[in-house]
Amino acid sequence: MTKTIRFNAFEMNCVGHQSPGLWRHPRDRSWQYKDLEYWTDLARLLETGFFESVFIADVVGYYDVYKGNLDNALLQGVQIPVNDPLQLANPIAQATQHLGIGITASTSFEHPYTFARRLSTADHHTKGRVGWNIVTSYLESGAKNVGQGGLRSHDNRYDVATEYVEVLYKLFEGSWEEGAVIRDKERGIFADPSKIHEIGHKGKYFDVPGYHLSEPSPQRTPVLFQAGASGAGKQFAAGHAECVFISTPLKDATRAYVSDIRQRAAAQGRDPKKVLIYAMATIIVDETDEKARAKYEEYVKYASYDGALVLMSGWTGIDFGHYKPADTVRKVETNAIISAVEHLSEGNKVWTIEELAKWGGIGGLGPLFVGSPSTIADLLQEWVEETDIDGFNLAYALAHDTFADVIGYVVPELQKRGVYATGYRDGTLREKLFGEGPYLPESHPAHRFRDIERVKREEAAKAAGHAA
Repeated sequence: MTKTIRFNAFEMNCVGHQSPGLWRHPRDRSWQYKDLEYWTDLARLLETGFFESVFIADVVGYYDVYKGNLDNALLQGVQIPVNDPLQLANPIAQATQHLGIGITASTSFEHPYTFARRLSTADHHTKGRVGWNIVTSYLESGAKNVGQGGLRSHDNRYDVATEYVEVLYKLFEGSWEEGAVIRDKERGIFADPSKIHEIGHKGKYFDVPGYHLSEPSPQRTPVLFQAGASGAGKQFAAGHAECVFISTPLKDATRAYVSDIRQRAAAQGRDPKKVLIYAMATIIVDETDEKARAKYEEYVKYASYDGALVLMSGWTGIDFGHYKPADTVRKVETNAIISAVEHLSEGNKVWTIEELAKWGGIGGLGPLFVGSPSTIADLLQEWVEETDIDGFNLAYALAHDTFADVIGYVVPELQKRGVYATGYRDGTLREKLFGEGPYLPESHPAHRFRDIERVKREEAAKAAGHAA
């Protein structure tokens, strides 16, 4: 029997997200992304469908690879304008009781010390319902505009990310002990200085000597999400991520990825089944297969050819503006999302540029499922059974109609089959996801930093050994 299927809503604080052009549809709301009501309405809707979280993507930069400029991204509203995702945590939390809020933030563009405070604050305000999607960023435009001149090499970005999360673990897990905050009004003692520690981090990329500015939040370290699918990305995810996202249209590639991640996690001493893996997908559903297909054909009329290729060019680092619609895609080595390039080259599939644009025009790089509730449920169960994923990160075609349709048609069908939740667990996001405690488990590499004084002694001894 299929395991319980999990859903996240895949969103972004911008117009259209991964369905460029569909903002023109008369029922689409994505152009309202800048209004809090857009997000609170969405959050309340998702909670009626027992979605685990709204997962908010982000980019720092813009998509200027296609035809060598930004014009088509601006003309089509392709992830520009784009607003900050972390500021959405509070209104979403106030509008709901259970929904998790996954926030994307890059290790490439913000110092870990200041980011740690912002993330702890969000975890406090949401009572522990925040997750952090760890990304290394792939847009040259972002690196240039924060004064870095250009992107680091792909694998080097993961070297930086590894040290970045170590700094955060030290701040979140080790700086403030349990019981450090006393709040004793009679004695006039708010916190015990003997239980609050400098982290003393001196690394290759960051020097962070002092104390975490925030007291421990409900989860200490928010739930860790990650979406890297290159070799370096998978190794990072296997070591750190609690939830992993994959974007590929093919079951064979998904199955191989899931197996690889679980093997790598086990090799690092983690329980491979405690790493939740979600495949990105888009669902277009209606009462019958025929009605669903008609809905899809209606949506396709609004999809933007140039907008889709703006995204594809940005993700892969390949300027598809150099090709004619009938030309075929060739693999090119780039410094962008390596897995995106690899997925286009898998198996015997040969893509024309026109096919690529049509595929990417609705929902991005994941599979597109079109059909009746029973057809969709069959497809979802088939993917879970054949690939060993735990659930789906659902992109929308139309905001918020796509999610309303999934909740109205697909969720009841899955519940009828006994493979979808009918309620939420209590507690923090980590407790809701795993049914255990609010903190990272002992098997996670962050746990060793709870004894920060021991870590500092070990690091000092290691440094002295190298010096000798």
